[in-house]
Amino acid sequence: MSNDIALPAETDATTTGAQRKVFVKTYGCQMNVYDSDRMTDALSRDGYVATDDMQEADLVLINTCHIREKAAEKVYSQLGRLREMKKARAARGRELMIGVTGCVAQAEGEEILRRAPAVDVVIGPQTYHRLPEALKRAKAGERVVDTEYALEDKFSHLPQAEKAKTRSRGVTAFLTVQEGCDKFCTFCVVPYTRGSEVSRPLAQVMEEARNLVSAGVRELTLLGQNVNAWHGKDADGRELTLGDLLNRLSEIPGLLRLRYTTSHPRDMDERLIDAHRNLRMLMPYLHLPVQSGSDRILKAMNRRHTAKDYVALIERIRSARPDIALSGDFIVGFPGETEEDFAETMRLIETVGYAQAFSFKYSIRPGTPGAELGGQVDEAVKTERLEKLQALLFSQQQQFNESRVGLEFDILLEKPGRLDGQLIGRSPWLQSVNVAGHPDEIGSLVRVRITDTGVNSLFGERV
Repeated sequence: MSNDIALPAETDATTTGAQRKVFVKTYGCQMNVYDSDRMTDALSRDGYVATDDMQEADLVLINTCHIREKAAEKVYSQLGRLREMKKARAARGRELMIGVTGCVAQAEGEEILRRAPAVDVVIGPQTYHRLPEALKRAKAGERVVDTEYALEDKFSHLPQAEKAKTRSRGVTAFLTVQEGCDKFCTFCVVPYTRGSEVSRPLAQVMEEARNLVSAGVRELTLLGQNVNAWHGKDADGRELTLGDLLNRLSEIPGLLRLRYTTSHPRDMDERLIDAHRNLRMLMPYLHLPVQSGSDRILKAMNRRHTAKDYVALIERIRSARPDIALSGDFIVGFPGETEEDFAETMRLIETVGYAQAFSFKYSIRPGTPGAELGGQVDEAVKTERLEKLQALLFSQQQQFNESRVGLEFDILLEKPGRLDGQLIGRSPWLQSVNVAGHPDEIGSLVRVRITDTGVNSLFGERV
């Protein structure tokens, strides 16, 4: 997730030759990160290269997220600053194109063009494979909005990592295998911005995974709004679920680790639990949102499970993989939430024990059923409850981190650290681990013993 755009003082890097540059500002979830990479891949066929310097860019794309409150207003604020940048460019005889993509683009559509005249293209998350064509239309003078759900499969139109000869994405990578959601939780906009659940075919997933591994990726994280709803068929027509897919991916030579996110409790089937039991390269870390510990609130949220169901599921998962670390999502102040409802959420957290979690105050999402509910909770009450809940979650996270001290395990070395001679690796439980090492070792698994903890990381020594 990113902060607002800060435009530096006047600079004017000149694009050389016919090469055009694209700068992408990404907000929100890992799927948006994946989408941003795929957009730059698609644009590479038209001669664009990615840049990390917005002042060099001929095209600026804002890939937006609509989950949080006032997301659209933040986008318009950013677009106002980009408008000034576009005017300054035009005064110097240089063009700047601006595009808005992602979930705010899907939700706002034509309204973006009305409120932000500097925008050339608005593209929804289901149609970004059509971005190169939309830019051609925009260059011809048309202001383009493309938010219709595509009938064709967008993934089949996109160049894969190695084929596209894109920049290196390091030793870890995201791989989208599923999009959309059919659960219709009353607080959530995802079914309206990302559409219904769609699973990528097995062959496509396997091809992209092999390309990523051949390009140097050693850890894959499978993505989906409801990733454990993935299903497909093999060459013999046999029905497969996410557990089967993980087993297929584990056979790719050179791939060392697998993860997946985000899951829904109702789609956590036995084959997936068995994968946690039997597949050592599937890391012992699971993000399984529950949102509330109150059955009354869970029903109002349309979660379609109870707190007891969730705790029983956690027990089955921990029975299969005793060292698994749990992560979750929590919303406080959902309409009608009482002090007792909140207390039940706190009790569930104490019962489960989380290594990490994400927590938020409920905010109205226009167009969702939750926006029409009575009993909206006072903002001050939501703030107070969130502070109590986050204090408990932070305490559990610190306890989990401290429980790693003295343990020996493998970490995947990912990048140089802040100090000379230091590398940062990732533990099986997704923690950053600081350890001595040489950059040549990046991409390797090394054995470490944890000696200390920091606020957000661990420190280890080589074994």
